Amino acid sequence: MKKIISVFIYFMLSYHANAASVAETQDMVTPLLNGQSIPNTTVTTITGEELGLKQVLAGKKTILFFYRGGWCPFCNVQMGQLQSVEGDLKKLGFQLVGVSTDSVKDIQISTTDKKLSYQLLSDYNSKLSQAFGLAFFASQPVTDRYLAKLKLTNPLQKNKAGEERLVLPVPAVYMIDGDGLVHFQYVNPNYKVRLAPELLLKAAELMPE
Repeated sequence: MKKIISVFIYFMLSYHANAASVAETQDMVTPLLNGQSIPNTTVTTITGEELGLKQVLAGKKTILFFYRGGWCPFCNVQMGQLQSVEGDLKKLGFQLVGVSTDSVKDIQISTTDKKLSYQLLSDYNSKLSQAFGLAFFASQPVTDRYLAKLKLTNPLQKNKAGEERLVLPVPAVYMIDGDGLVHFQYVNPNYKVRLAPELLLKAAELMPE
């Protein structure tokens, strides 16, 4: 039995050992799992302050969601849906925090334009999405199209083939307790499909104190 447990622990650790890197495609990400602790990677607040994630969350129960950017229509719909249930989440003791590779200026614009009352963080260099195992290289056509059409200024990173590509996070939602432990996660490589706010609320209701 001890050997089985040891093998299981080794597997879980190995599964996420390479999370702090960028997957070649969105289908190859290795996201942080339930029962694992969040990394304390540095992020940038809306005021431009660089802080560790745990310092930002301040020991509070948190719904942390990763979205592609304020330029993404599916992300904008999701942000609006989350805004509509933020009051309910607060009643359940949760704070709501969003993370994207948008610059500080862009998260300021999103907050103002969408009248958001929750906090957005900038992960401009994709360090946090890498630490969560959510970062992936966009294809060359997608990289070229986004840079040209959307005029994104995100820094490009080289993949294994030495090609410079745009790095994006797979959209995800994490439910985290005050100790930084993940109790629930929803990760979908299909960026058009997001977690319904009703299901999020139900999961929040069921999370143990």
